[in-house]
Amino acid sequence: MSAAPPLTRAAFPGLGVSNWSERDRPRSGVRALTNDLERARADQDAIDVAFAASGDSQAFERLYRRHVGRMTSLTRWLLGHDDVDDVLQEIFIRVWEKLDTFKGQAAFSTWLHRLATNVVLRRRQERQKWAARHAGSELEFAAASGEPMTPGLKVDMEAAIDRLPEKAREVFVLHDMAGYKHHEIGNMLGITAGTSRSQLHHARMALRGYFEA
Repeated sequence: MSAAPPLTRAAFPGLGVSNWSERDRPRSGVRALTNDLERARADQDAIDVAFAASGDSQAFERLYRRHVGRMTSLTRWLLGHDDVDDVLQEIFIRVWEKLDTFKGQAAFSTWLHRLATNVVLRRRQERQKWAARHAGSELEFAAASGEPMTPGLKVDMEAAIDRLPEKAREVFVLHDMAGYKHHEIGNMLGITAGTSRSQLHHARMALRGYFEA
């Protein structure tokens, strides 16, 4: 059997550079690689969500392993190190219960982060109410977080974040607390990177005004 001829562009005369779509055009650099990885992760999420929603526990475990790291970071930034395991369990129980409500209109990561943020903020509000009833002072509540800080600062920051408009709060939490980049936040929330920057600016200005008042 003779060897197959080498594949060259000449073998496909209709395939010129001008015929390539932007999706097919060769790209280079970290940004292109990051975008490719994000698309691949989103594709994997879509497949696993479909299987998990039908009761496939292994697909759900893959979703868990793919996203638990960032959910852990988000929870720790908002709550400190206390209750992290309990909150993570609550987040993923809610995900399991609500998977059939995910319609795919946004990326799964967007849906997940919104759900997780709501769970974390609700737990934080419950902690504040408990502290107000039982701790007796902002100092005791701040000390309960296990993080050295100025008495009352943590409580004040949490109260200030709660006062932010919803979109500004989401961007602030995801950017300044969880460490996401603006293009990542844009993908999560279905907004542009420019809108994310604008919302972050408004959030920071509002928080500055709160503490300078």
